[in-house]
Amino acid sequence: MKNSFKNLSYAELKVKREELVKKYMELRFKIIIGHVDNPLQKRIMRRQIARLNTLIHAHETAKQKTETAAEPKAARPAKNAEAK
Repeated sequence: MKNSFKNLSYAELKVKREELVKKYMELRFKIIIGHVDNPLQKRIMRRQIARLNTLIHAHETAKQKTETAAEPKAARPAKNAEAK
């Protein structure tokens, strides 16, 4: 299950994350009440959410890099323009 998220698109990753966050909240509530068979499920879900967040962030940074590379060099602001 660890690597099953890598082949999902950006939109699917975000939907899956929202779904897992909702399930995680329900699980936390059940743990408080005391009706949970496997309390380690909380850790597993938390780690899955973290994996999804990592993949989503990777998609966002890749998108940013491609947008920056697509800009013409003249349109980019100079890095040290304020220092001079």
